[in-house]
Amino acid sequence: MAARRRTLRILTGAAAVCSALVPTALVPTAWSRPVPPPADVRAEAATAGTATATAGTATAEEPAAGTAVAGAPVADGPVAGAPAADGPATLCAPAGVLRGAGGERAVVSVCAGSGTPVMAVSAPASCRRPGTSVRYACLTSGSWTARRDGATVASGTLPGSQPYPGPGTYDITASVHVRSTPSGVDLRGTVRASLTLTAPKQRPTHRVEVDRLTLRPGTTTTLTYRVYRDSEQGDGSARFGLIGEEASGVRISTADARCVNPLVGRAPSRDRLGYAVDCALTDLQPGRAATVRVKVRLSSACSTVVSKLGYWMPRGQALYTGGMVEGPTIGCS
Repeated sequence: MAARRRTLRILTGAAAVCSALVPTALVPTAWSRPVPPPADVRAEAATAGTATATAGTATAEEPAAGTAVAGAPVADGPVAGAPAADGPATLCAPAGVLRGAGGERAVVSVCAGSGTPVMAVSAPASCRRPGTSVRYACLTSGSWTARRDGATVASGTLPGSQPYPGPGTYDITASVHVRSTPSGVDLRGTVRASLTLTAPKQRPTHRVEVDRLTLRPGTTTTLTYRVYRDSEQGDGSARFGLIGEEASGVRISTADARCVNPLVGRAPSRDRLGYAVDCALTDLQPGRAATVRVKVRLSSACSTVVSKLGYWMPRGQALYTGGMVEGPTIGCS
């Protein structure tokens, strides 16, 4: 019986060690931020990306370059026949290790979410300082750039998101600032990782078109926008907004009863923004677009006019069920 207990203990310990050594490449998104494995495991398992120190605040330890594939472990290159991502998911890959002059250390990953209309990018990190047993939490901020086939396809702040460009292998470079809570680790550097996303690009459910793309100073121009709903999902409700550059003196107006210049100031103020228009659309249907006409009056200064469309895609009583579409930008020359 004693021998059997020893055997069980040995097997249990072996299973725990194996479990700790297996890197987790696919992290469920929901709305939570991915939690990286412990720093020691991440440092030993880092096979993708590189790190470069900046501003003399950290030195960088460069793992071997590699590629992470959705649904597959980190490998030296794309995995042939890798299964397609099943629904929204977040893929993470080791991106670099930053080191400070005092032995401070931050193990950084780069994560990208796919399977939704946007690609959300973050750079979680684990922090350590020698000579202390404090378990640090890491705050990571900065910026990122994603390239596919050598061309820049998206960029933004950390954490942040941009429209999902579709499946492919993305080389993501992130300039990160890693700070710890409690204080003790403060490092800056550039990290890199290669991520292969397999989720298909979702077909757009809404789109906005306009009849011209250029304005001229000192003129008043009528713009005709067409707002389309191409999906059977959701309903006919949407908010359509236009805004010019405040300092230019541009004025946007419309006789459309669905639209107003937004109200500003505390009650009973009736002041409204003359350089913006907000429209409440309720009758969007596949095969039936909404037409919105506005007049844009420019002074001697130029102003661009940007547009966006917010829409609802009901799912019972869920809170976050909508989306946002970038409309055309009207230039000026």
